[in-house]
Amino acid sequence: MKIFLTGSEGFIGSHLAEKLVKNGHDLTCLVLYNSFNSWGWLDSIDKKIKKNINIVTGDVRDEFFLKQLIKKNTDVVINLAALIGIPYSYRSPKSYFETNSIGLMNILNLTLNSNIKKIIHTSTSEVYGTPKYIPIDEKHLVSAQSPYAASKIAADQIALSYNKSFNSPVTILRPFNTFGPRQSLRAIIPTIITQVLTNKVVKLGSIYPTRDLTYVDDTTDAFLSALNTKKDIGEIINIGSGFEISVKELVLKISNILGYKISIQKESKRMRPKKSEIDRLFANNKKAKKILNWAPKYKKKGFEKGLRKTIEWFSKKQNIDQYKINIFND
Repeated sequence: MKIFLTGSEGFIGSHLAEKLVKNGHDLTCLVLYNSFNSWGWLDSIDKKIKKNINIVTGDVRDEFFLKQLIKKNTDVVINLAALIGIPYSYRSPKSYFETNSIGLMNILNLTLNSNIKKIIHTSTSEVYGTPKYIPIDEKHLVSAQSPYAASKIAADQIALSYNKSFNSPVTILRPFNTFGPRQSLRAIIPTIITQVLTNKVVKLGSIYPTRDLTYVDDTTDAFLSALNTKKDIGEIINIGSGFEISVKELVLKISNILGYKISIQKESKRMRPKKSEIDRLFANNKKAKKILNWAPKYKKKGFEKGLRKTIEWFSKKQNIDQYKINIFND
């Protein structure tokens, strides 16, 4: 297939790009333009894989630019382009709607009346807010507890409206908390690992919320599964491991794997506003199993295997040196 992937330079995007090439797809990757000519994490992938990717720089917020790239012979568009840092969305909410919502609308507008077979849009479990029941299925009401979540809810609704109004072949995959190598320090697992490795002191916000943590190999497998079916068009599908673990339990598990005795310090600047914190995230993934024939390989006992792979990657000096560990980028 000829695939156009946005957000390719990011954590999930770079892993997905590698997997798409390995599976024989003709891949064009959009990277956010910058004056440093950086391709993000695509710069670090295997050169043999990278040479088979057509990498272009630009911005999903610019419809004129996208028009030159989304061509009639594109089979599938996968949209991973997004601003993701929740704390920054408190300070700069407009930019989140411009990228996460309007950016998707630009893609949808340019794919109207085209031969594109599918548009796979990436949602987030943050749209559910603190759940009314668990495990969370796709029928659960959405509740924005941050501007980030609101921008993603808006994007999801735009996608669904285009499917209903214009028959756009849209699928919405809704990953829960993906983790693995290359992840940003805005995420909880890299935050804990890098601090344990360098300071033996872990500075965190709230340690009691639980999250459904899915290894990146499982998440990217779900995207590949979505390429091979039409049953998912017009649907929202949770991509989660189906179990939950608290931040406190996660710290203990990581410290045990590393063999370090550590202390936890709470920092107020790392705390979300009280009404913005999501207490639990725990996915019902039955729909993914039914429609995509997808199931997580790194669940429960497999979770520790994924965690060890992540720790191993961050433990390498050439990898951890790419992070500014002592700066909390709020």
